[in-house]
Amino acid sequence: MTPQEKKQLQVMACKVRMGVIEGVHAAKSGHPGGSLSAADMFTYLYFKELRVDPENPHWEDRDRFVLSKGHTAPGLYAALALRGFFPVEDLVTLRKMGSYLQGHPNMNTVPGVDMSTGSLGQGISVACGMALAAKQSGSDINVYTLLGDGEIEEGECWEAFMFANHYKLDNLCIMVDVNGLQIDGPTAKVMNSEPLDQKMDAFGFNTIVCNGNSFADLEQAFKMFDLSHGSGKPTCFLLRTTKGLGVSYMENAVDWHGKAPNDEEYAQAMTELRAAHASLEKEIEFNNG
Repeated sequence: MTPQEKKQLQVMACKVRMGVIEGVHAAKSGHPGGSLSAADMFTYLYFKELRVDPENPHWEDRDRFVLSKGHTAPGLYAALALRGFFPVEDLVTLRKMGSYLQGHPNMNTVPGVDMSTGSLGQGISVACGMALAAKQSGSDINVYTLLGDGEIEEGECWEAFMFANHYKLDNLCIMVDVNGLQIDGPTAKVMNSEPLDQKMDAFGFNTIVCNGNSFADLEQAFKMFDLSHGSGKPTCFLLRTTKGLGVSYMENAVDWHGKAPNDEEYAQAMTELRAAHASLEKEIEFNNG
């Protein structure tokens, strides 16, 4: 990745974060914290990694992505809209009556969504099934799924991890957003799941620990996933992130797991994000000479 490409991704991630804030503010509800921590991953996934076609969302040979932590739909929707699956202007209809953009992803209404999710722990199981089906049909698609570090307290996740190892799903990339916070507080206090790297290793995964808010780290992690094909081992990224990243008063603040900003808070968030966006655009303009 060139420095210019990295800057372009940072600009796009900033737009994803603005889309999150626009959506949850308009809805007066939603989950901004985990959407913001995963914004860089959503950006890299949809603008660098996934084989998808916004003009043909049901393309049979597309890669699949399952948002297992479905409550962070605002982040997914922003990435999908910016990638061209539907109009960016529709983000402000989030959670409204009659809108196709509901609080959790619906594969029957939202272009680009491969699986309806919401009940935590179930998305990962579906992703495993997709990966196995791809292998059995001789398809070369990859399957990606994002979980929360609170979500993996669900026993179904660990059943799915055993399944992925047993069936040698080396076309499966599991990503865990390790931001350290869940709805009830710090994950370390609610139900400590560490050491996650050792546990995933023990479950037979190709485990990669990286900074999930760094595009350089994400690039290397996805390269390692690509190199793992043929190994018979599923891959797990443990993405160390900051919950609420990009909006100062939301960062590492558990209260912003599942509430929307009021008008004043919205204005502050958008001021910060627009300033960051403008700064990145200036850097790109300067580097272009």
